[in-house]
Amino acid sequence: MKKIIITIDGYSSCGKSTLAKQLARKLNYTYIDSGAMYRAITLYFIQNNVNWSSHEEVVAALKSIHLDFVINSLTGFGEMYLNEENVEHLIREMVVAEKVSEVAAVKEVREFAVSQQQKMGARKGIVMDGRDIGTVVFPHAELKIFMTADIEIRVQRRFKELFEKNKNITIEEVKKNLELRDYIDANREISPLRKADDAIILDNSHLTHEDQLKLVLQWVEDAIMEHSS
Repeated sequence: MKKIIITIDGYSSCGKSTLAKQLARKLNYTYIDSGAMYRAITLYFIQNNVNWSSHEEVVAALKSIHLDFVINSLTGFGEMYLNEENVEHLIREMVVAEKVSEVAAVKEVREFAVSQQQKMGARKGIVMDGRDIGTVVFPHAELKIFMTADIEIRVQRRFKELFEKNKNITIEEVKKNLELRDYIDANREISPLRKADDAIILDNSHLTHEDQLKLVLQWVEDAIMEHSS
């Protein structure tokens, strides 16, 4: 069966990566977490005191960054490696979450990440989620999805995820962080978050994971048939 590129864009904490992983497993596609790439770059900048407002420092730092996804034999999914170190858990910390939107808005950072992402998708058969995958990285993808959900529901989802790792986190902190990330993502000068004209909107505020997957698998089938003719 013909393989396609599936892009999933949308706001933070809409479950983009959850859906992308489900699709990849079901379709036997490769899942690429673009957000993890930006988080890994952010982690490197923080650890090495890189001033991301400085063009010179950013350019120099990017030359020292090697990103890779290494398959975890237990889960079957790729985990983020930064310069050959597994940073999958470190990049999910709040300290990274608070800065990743700022770093991802830097022109040189986006160009660096987008170039790598496009190379990963050259053979198709991939599912990639992020903010600008359907608009910038793969504007000719066969299936583009734009995910959204009510802000209060997104806050609850994110709080539950973070609370398991940090019992001191408050729901007010989480909401403030999400609102700030939404603003930066939608208003940045380089590749702002927006729905591609040919993307299908998926509001999963009140959908179960099972119902969501069933719906999207039908969209995949339709897209494959449309582009096979």
